[in-house]
Amino acid sequence: MRTFRATRWGRVSLLSAALALLLLLFAGTAGTPHAEASLGTAKPSLKTKPSRSAADCALPAATAGDQADEGNEGHDTDYSVFQRPAGNLKVGMVFVDFADAPATESPTEDAAQLTPGADWLRKASYGKVRLDITQHRRWVRMPRKSTDYGFERGLSHETHEAYIKDAVTAADPDVDFSAYDTLYVVPTENAKAISFSPAYIYAPGTDGVVADGNRIEWSVTFGQDMWRWGPKVVAHETAHTFGLPDLYAFEAGDDGHRFVGGWDVMGLISGAGPQYTAWHSWKLGWTGDGQVGCRTSAGSDTVRLTAVEQPGGTKMAVVRTGPTTAYVVESRRAVRADEGLCATGALVYKVDSSVSTGKGPIRVMDAEPDATPEDGCRPLDDAPYKVGESFTDADAGVRIDVLSARDNGDTVRVTKS
Repeated sequence: MRTFRATRWGRVSLLSAALALLLLLFAGTAGTPHAEASLGTAKPSLKTKPSRSAADCALPAATAGDQADEGNEGHDTDYSVFQRPAGNLKVGMVFVDFADAPATESPTEDAAQLTPGADWLRKASYGKVRLDITQHRRWVRMPRKSTDYGFERGLSHETHEAYIKDAVTAADPDVDFSAYDTLYVVPTENAKAISFSPAYIYAPGTDGVVADGNRIEWSVTFGQDMWRWGPKVVAHETAHTFGLPDLYAFEAGDDGHRFVGGWDVMGLISGAGPQYTAWHSWKLGWTGDGQVGCRTSAGSDTVRLTAVEQPGGTKMAVVRTGPTTAYVVESRRAVRADEGLCATGALVYKVDSSVSTGKGPIRVMDAEPDATPEDGCRPLDDAPYKVGESFTDADAGVRIDVLSARDNGDTVRVTKS
């Protein structure tokens, strides 16, 4: 953000003053092709202040005390730790089995469960990320039994790193690890003890895992849940290496998906609406600042939203409510990644970048909190607001009204008091 040094009036030339007046008059009368995208459709008045730039609604990473590799909702992603989510990412895929769980299937069968995730991620990122996966289709034997690797929830970074190191050492005679940005380790389906699929992020300042002169900074070690989640587990776990947090509840209670349900693949992977939220797309750089409306001060804006599942258009309106908090509204339609939606409309959620992964850094506001979900649907699947409906948080001074709908989006009015 630019800063300007103040000057004394006596030193400003008449020409500068005239130019400033001309610019002021032009700004007040001239339209722009993207007026709605910048939340500028409403004429400024004494009661309505113009909205600020999108950057003023970007929240800082403020999850104090968290490990560096946990991910958060802040926009100041530390790319000395996380992987940049852009361009062609070189991924090596190796297949491992164990003395107590020898493979009886072909590596091709396991790969087929995962590799379509590359195409899913490419589409969900509007073509901004392409996983170039090289499969080394032979089983390599791990030096320890599958039950010795400690794959339980709460798996420590060190224990996880030891598993990756064993896989790299076993595969190294036939694999040039210097060619890859990321490593995928795929176990045989018979290794039931390798139960889930955590992401690995190198901890700076440690030895880590090095092979062929290359440090393995990012890895996903898949487990038995890949047979349940399918290719979208690739999108979920790889996004952790980009810096995204988990949106499901680590303390499951009565419902482990009470925060966002299935409205983002970082929540319920098999949910009805797995497309990344507009907030996540913006954080990752797939949505630009010009596609984000931002309001930080008192006033009202009318915004024409294009559904997040489709490229282009204004993707969200943000009302900042505090140092680490904001409300977001975006449009969702049953197309592309979200073709299985139970309900469409304007999705409203609260973001708090001070809340840790697994504790609800994003929380969807439910337009139908007392409604019984239809068959095959879950709570929050009917969360979007329809035309004529409004969301209000009186304490935060936020109101969001859905004014109209069309095939590819919604028009909303956001108000901050």
